[in-house]
Amino acid sequence: MTVTAVQVPLSSALREGTRHEHETAERSGFVEELLSGRLDRAAYADLAAQQLAVYTALEAAGSRLTDDGDLVFHELTRVPAIEQDLAYLYGADWSARIRILPATQVYVDRLAQAADSLPRYAAHAYTRYLGDLSGGQIIKRMLQRHYGFTSEGIAFYDFPEIHKLKPFKDVYRERLDALPLDAQARADVVAEACLAFRLNADVFGELGAAHVR
Repeated sequence: MTVTAVQVPLSSALREGTRHEHETAERSGFVEELLSGRLDRAAYADLAAQQLAVYTALEAAGSRLTDDGDLVFHELTRVPAIEQDLAYLYGADWSARIRILPATQVYVDRLAQAADSLPRYAAHAYTRYLGDLSGGQIIKRMLQRHYGFTSEGIAFYDFPEIHKLKPFKDVYRERLDALPLDAQARADVVAEACLAFRLNADVFGELGAAHVR
């Protein structure tokens, strides 16, 4: 009797396959210092500026996909919220005051290529959006605790159109798992997600060099 191997859901393969890179990014000096309250609002503002560049590229890529695999949700759009945060953090002239770090530009350049590939887009969208809906909520509470934010300045972490985060995340994972990808394409998604975490860690490294003393 031939036993057919059960294919691991893509969402599970992503979680397990990126575990090392995910933990490495989370342990960066910049993240630990920021979430411990040992930096200042300027450090967070600099992070928000990098997020604007990243999400502008990611959401532009999603809008250009000819087939988005039902992974593009308007409820997840982050750019307007980040712009709102930057206006609060820097003032009305925020666009003239922010800077984009070299590591962020490398990340943005990679994201620009995601519009040509649903597997590549899926990897980056998974990395960013599920992170925002999960660990991002912890980051929000730490920013409120240590830096005195209420709601202004941290709109990035709010999803007003998503009333319950867990059911939404479950739907997102179901959409990932339903993507019609062969074994090689699935492996490519996991590899690209690992790269996404490394690119994010590189951004944290440059932010740390600028703000951690």
